[in-house]
Amino acid sequence: MSTATAIDPKIVKELRDRTNAGMMDCKKALSEANGNMEEAEKILRKKFNLAAGKKAGRETREGVIASYIHLGGKVGVLVEVNCETDFVAKNEIFRELVKDITLQIAAASPLYVGRDEVPEKALQEEREVAAAQIKGKPAPVVEKIVAGKVEKYYSTVCLLEQAFVKDANLTIKDVISSKIGELGENIVVRRFTRYAVGEGTREASAEGATAS
Repeated sequence: MSTATAIDPKIVKELRDRTNAGMMDCKKALSEANGNMEEAEKILRKKFNLAAGKKAGRETREGVIASYIHLGGKVGVLVEVNCETDFVAKNEIFRELVKDITLQIAAASPLYVGRDEVPEKALQEEREVAAAQIKGKPAPVVEKIVAGKVEKYYSTVCLLEQAFVKDANLTIKDVISSKIGELGENIVVRRFTRYAVGEGTREASAEGATAS
C-alpha cells in the first residue's frame, strides 16, 4: 500500500477545508509531509504562491466591482477585483474571495493595495520616528530595527500584506494566491475606496498591483 493511500481521508478533507486545494493535491502534500497538517499546508501555500507568480504578468480585464455596507451604515466599501475571464468572474469561488476582500477593507482599514503605492514621504516619516525612538544605539542595530518598523507599517496599511481577518496566519496576498492556484487565473485587486461616517475617505488605486 502506498503512503498516499494510507492518508486518513478525514485529514485530507480537513486540509482541503483549510486551503481549498484539490483533494489530490492535499493527499500529495500530506504524503510529502508524512501526515503533518501544518507542514502539508506550508507545501500547498508554496505551490499556490508559485502558481500565482507564473500568472502575475497575465492581463486581467474581467472581474467585478463590489460594495459592502457594515455596522448599520457606518462603514462602506467599494472595490474592483479583476480576473482574466468572464467565466471566472461569475464563479462562486471568485465571488466569495471578493466578498472576503470587502470585509477585510471594512474591518482593517488599509490605505493602499500594495507597498508599491505607499508614498516615499510616508515611509521616510516612519523611518525617522523609529530612529528617534532608539537614538544612541549602534548603527547596525538602528538600521535593523528601522527596517522592521517599516515592514510592520506595510503590514498595517497595505491590503495585500495585512493579516486576513478570518485567519491571522494568512495574509490577503496568501488568500488571493490560493485562489489563483485554485481557479487557474491571475487575480488583481485594482483599487478600493473605504468610507466611514465621521472620517475622511480612504482610497487606494492599484493599476497592475498583484498578489505576486
